[in-house]
Amino acid sequence: MAPGFNLYDQDGNEVNLGDFTGEQNVVLYFYPKAMTPGCTTQACGLRNNKKELAILDAVALGISPDPIGRLKKFEEKESLNFTLLSDEDHSVTETYGVWGLKKFMGREFMGVIRTTFIINRQGEVVHIMDKVKTKSHHDDVIDVLKSLD
Repeated sequence: MAPGFNLYDQDGNEVNLGDFTGEQNVVLYFYPKAMTPGCTTQACGLRNNKKELAILDAVALGISPDPIGRLKKFEEKESLNFTLLSDEDHSVTETYGVWGLKKFMGREFMGVIRTTFIINRQGEVVHIMDKVKTKSHHDDVIDVLKSLD
């Protein structure tokens, strides 16, 4: 079962993962930082394929350690049409095991390891994408969702 959580979205509304159980598949993706090139590419791919996700009875939820205000700016700047969730203390990110040591330009630091969890209507994690390619993420997600039914 997918670990449950309550987080606030870009509009300050509380979102509970359990709200989707029995209703929709969930594409739960963790990304490092709003408004950075890779994260923007990934988010825009999902934005552009919202109709395809809806046909597959799926909703996208993006989680990052960004504060709500930054998420709102990201949504507005990129005309995003799905829910972004703020996990500033990275507690949910840690629960899902995707907070860890990263290396960038010779520097080591703790951060979000870009990962996507596909959760079925029953609330079960049915697929984990841990080698995410931001440019093809949306296509990869759609392929997994098509294989569920």
